Amino acid sequence: MATRDPSVLRLSGVSRRYSAATPPVLDGLDFELARGEYVAIMGESGVGKSTLLNLMAGLDQPDAGRIEVEGRHLGALDDDARTLLRRTQFGFVFQAFHVLPYLTVRDNVALPLDLAGAPAGERNSRVEEMLPAVGLAGREDSYPRELSGGETQRVAIARALVHRPRLLLADEPTGNLDPRTAGQVLALLRSQIHAQGASGVLITHSLAAAQTADRILVLSGGRLAPGDAAG
Repeated sequence: MATRDPSVLRLSGVSRRYSAATPPVLDGLDFELARGEYVAIMGESGVGKSTLLNLMAGLDQPDAGRIEVEGRHLGALDDDARTLLRRTQFGFVFQAFHVLPYLTVRDNVALPLDLAGAPAGERNSRVEEMLPAVGLAGREDSYPRELSGGETQRVAIARALVHRPRLLLADEPTGNLDPRTAGQVLALLRSQIHAQGASGVLITHSLAAAQTADRILVLSGGRLAPGDAAG
């Protein structure tokens, strides 16, 4: 009998507090992300969404509990190993875009491949494949200052997925966009996660954004609970 592949991401009994005098931000939280699944996590400001995302990425460590990525216990890895894991297995999309203003669209998208030491031929072919997929064909040589907000976030999505990560983490990726552009970017994000065979976690306060995911969870009281049905 074949065994089931491990989840891409699993959190078991994860707790995090910032001082002994305050309640825990996360309190025995459990979460499992299946391969190919795209999950939205909602919650009010200050409930710990960013803390949870940082823990998932191995940027912070829990006070208790276990976090596994592809079956690997993050707490058992040293800083260099966690950095390598993020570089090779994670993609990130942020509200503030974080594209480099002095690089062209092509070179911004290629950054993860450059960091991974990919051969030039592979680098170029991956970038040339990604740009049309996110609607940026013909903008290869443009600089961020020449792009709209929606186009800039498309650059960020292409950069996050060009190295074919197993897990994409998106933190309020449409917070700086108007509703129409946000809808286009969210649809693109969903379609590209599925097209790449990746798994994704979307952190958002917006129900409209969350409904583009396969499943919605709400963070409250330090734990996750099912939210409204996704679209």
